[in-house]
Amino acid sequence: MAVKQTFQLTQEGVDNLKQELTYLKDVKRGENLEALKEARAQGDLSENADYDAARNEQARIEARIAEIENIIKNVKIIKTTSEDIVNIGKTVSVRFLENKEVKEFYLVGSIEADPRARKISVESPIGKAMLNHTEGDVVEVKTETGRIFSIEILEIN
Repeated sequence: MAVKQTFQLTQEGVDNLKQELTYLKDVKRGENLEALKEARAQGDLSENADYDAARNEQARIEARIAEIENIIKNVKIIKTTSEDIVNIGKTVSVRFLENKEVKEFYLVGSIEADPRARKISVESPIGKAMLNHTEGDVVEVKTETGRIFSIEILEIN
């Protein structure tokens, strides 16, 4: 028996996926069908690179639609908890004790993670280390490479 996978997302993450799904169904599918029609009109499909490219794009679009629909069907929306505990959906300011650098992170589910936007997963080393801690706590972070460093939780919003 297969285990049903659930996806932890914030409401913002669910809204973003729904927006992407609408775009894929309403815009990208139509564009792709036009590309397929144009490629078919060129004649011999066996050596038609445009047709192959359009078919590959169609497969990618349909796979992403199926993936998003599966995520939405199996989503668990994370509600933010009490203000004073680090959890998913919280913005946390931390100080790296090695170099005194202060950074701010927004904790999200793994699907929403985007390090460039300072959105880190609660399953990442820093996310795991901070979970359920409060302001003023100093926590040890162990990276996948085995490196250990400490951070201080400065503020939770």
